Amino acid sequence: MTAILSRITARPPPHLHLHLHLRLQPRHLQLQTKLHSRYSSSSRKLPNIPIFQAIKDHDPSSLAVIHSISGRTFTYGNLIGDVLRAREDLRRKAGSSLTGERVGFLAENSYDYVVTMLSIFASNAIALPLSPAFPTSELQYIMDNSSAKVLLATEKYAEKADQVLVSGLAREPVFDIRSKLTTGADPSESAQLELEPLSEENKLDPTVSGMMLYTSGTTNRPKGVLIPSSALAAQAHSLLQAWNYTPQDRLLHLLPLHHIHGVVNAIITPVFAGSSIEFMYPFNTDAVWNRLASPFLQPTDKTTTAKEKITFLTAVPTVYNRLMTSYPTQPAPIQKAAKEAISPSNLRLNISGSAALPTPTKSKWTELSNGNVLLERFGMTEVGMALSCGLNKTDRIDGSVGWALPGVEARLVDTETNQVIPAEVEVDSAGKPVEGEIQLRGETIFHSYWGNEGATRESFVEDGDGGKSWFKTGDVASRRVVPGAGEGASGGWARGPMYFISGRKSVDIIKSGGEKISALEVERELLSLPQIAEAAVLGLPHETWGQKIAAVVVLNPDAASSGRNGKSWGPMDMRRALKDRLAGYKIPQEMRVLESIPRNAMGKVNKKALVKEVFG
Repeated sequence: MTAILSRITARPPPHLHLHLHLRLQPRHLQLQTKLHSRYSSSSRKLPNIPIFQAIKDHDPSSLAVIHSISGRTFTYGNLIGDVLRAREDLRRKAGSSLTGERVGFLAENSYDYVVTMLSIFASNAIALPLSPAFPTSELQYIMDNSSAKVLLATEKYAEKADQVLVSGLAREPVFDIRSKLTTGADPSESAQLELEPLSEENKLDPTVSGMMLYTSGTTNRPKGVLIPSSALAAQAHSLLQAWNYTPQDRLLHLLPLHHIHGVVNAIITPVFAGSSIEFMYPFNTDAVWNRLASPFLQPTDKTTTAKEKITFLTAVPTVYNRLMTSYPTQPAPIQKAAKEAISPSNLRLNISGSAALPTPTKSKWTELSNGNVLLERFGMTEVGMALSCGLNKTDRIDGSVGWALPGVEARLVDTETNQVIPAEVEVDSAGKPVEGEIQLRGETIFHSYWGNEGATRESFVEDGDGGKSWFKTGDVASRRVVPGAGEGASGGWARGPMYFISGRKSVDIIKSGGEKISALEVERELLSLPQIAEAAVLGLPHETWGQKIAAVVVLNPDAASSGRNGKSWGPMDMRRALKDRLAGYKIPQEMRVLESIPRNAMGKVNKKALVKEVFG
């Protein structure tokens, strides 16, 4: 069953208002929400945008989505039929056109997620994926900030959706329950599909259709990043060219689905290519090793039917670290089969991103996989993937994120003078690498921060060449030519000097386990606790997670005995207090109590110095 909860700007009709706090009985529900199996000619039409153009051309009998645990499979024909059904049901329940509206949704990593997202695109609306791991208050903020009209939730998250909408929103929600979105529709329906031309108004308005993802919140609350359908298509086409997705690929999906990595790299682009996506989430090392090994087990070792081999794996460094840590604990047959599964002849592409890849992790994976080298890349919510190493192994250099991807322009700008650094300048007069902020432009770049013209304006810089404005990423890098790499072996785009990321301009951005975390957001929540007078949040180096979050605090005088059982307020008290305020991965893992936090003459905290002074 799937829940749809809609927010209506005008006051809802009386009969809808009566259902605000009621759940319909199952029989009533079935009668009210029964779907029709036949459509009018207009119901068979999907908007003529690139993603539906691509799906229409795929073999309707080829696999689109697989549920790894249950073994359920759905073809591209099923997908088209279910998107049509879901779109019609969504339109009917919303009661009005959804063109340009934000539609939030809470869904597990599954076929339902794919259908829901595509049905929103099919409604000429803006898909707003929400993280089920976020606390209710954070989801309420996103719903309000985006002025979302509708919230969809699968049965698993219906209760959480209730909590989001029942209280705390700026406008009164209307609550309704409907039948399950996805039915595994008849593949033959895809043959009847037509693409409906967009109106001239829709073609010109980038805010009509696409996706909105929220940032982690750096200097203020999280911002909604509006990515038009045209930018999503440009991002997908860029990756298709660079990473060579094909209908023969089967991608094992281990990632959360409120980030650009899990959505664009691992759903939208494979769908463009006609690849198969196999969902396995949440991440579990034993389950992943068993799945990878399955096609290569000897008949005497198999407990289930063998599956197709995985050819494409994209993950964060933490995932690869945890897999390698657990590998020695696997049974001998699994180890042998898994080693074969991740070898270059079977796993054609393994990608690491969303955080810096430690050289030891890369080396260990290469050794374990009989020579498979992790491909590193650089991207962010606002730009999709922007830089990447190449498919050819000579173009995968330790510590480098490669070159600007097809369709992307990149440059380095001096952070003090704001002068563009010429491509041929690699080192300064002292022989040190010349570093600058990465700036990007191209059709893959987002449109704007939703409802925040000031932030949008500050994030772009004009160029005198008459081209598009450059987006300021906030990431600092250097460039250098690497002998043997960048000679075109991976394509014409992979030439010349390679980019090497140095870090963020701001120390207030912490990357832990592939998640980008705002130290300022965590500090705000710490300072809202009555026990804390001062707080500084920092990132500490960590071999597995990249960085872990730590807090340095000054306690209020009366906090000495406010912990459990009358003890001093400590780290566990802090974690309990933040549990309902922040997602789990944002809560500090360590806490140090000081009498005062050192500050400079301007009253600012030097966090780099604080890391050394307090944590050694």
